[in-house]
Amino acid sequence: MGKGFEDLDVYKEARSFRKRVFKLTAMLPSQERHVLVSQMRRAALSITNNIAEGHGSRSFRHNVSYLYRARGSVQEMQDDLNTCEDQGYFQKQHLEDLREDSIRVAKLINGYIRYLKSRMAEEKGIVTADSPPKGAKQKTS
Repeated sequence: MGKGFEDLDVYKEARSFRKRVFKLTAMLPSQERHVLVSQMRRAALSITNNIAEGHGSRSFRHNVSYLYRARGSVQEMQDDLNTCEDQGYFQKQHLEDLREDSIRVAKLINGYIRYLKSRMAEEKGIVTADSPPKGAKQKTS
């Protein structure tokens, strides 16, 4: 049996990011509880939900589709962090740490997408830039 979604590095990092976002939102002013807090928590949750749901899908194509949604939610979170900065809710450095975390999550998602796309290409017999030419011997160390 293959790895579960909880074993994926991208999921682990996204989960850690989600936890930090939830802690941050607990410190937002009460007037933001129904708007910004709710929005940020939904976006952070959407990242991990889409990674998990994509992993459980039946095809690489569907998995990639869910990962694109997760990546969109990361960008949504980045905009929410901009809103927190614009409103003066947190010190810039505190938000910068979360921005860096969001970039790390986005990079992991992008890497996972590339991996899945290369697997799709392999299954279809498509040669990619990383594929050795047909009939070429692979070097051994």
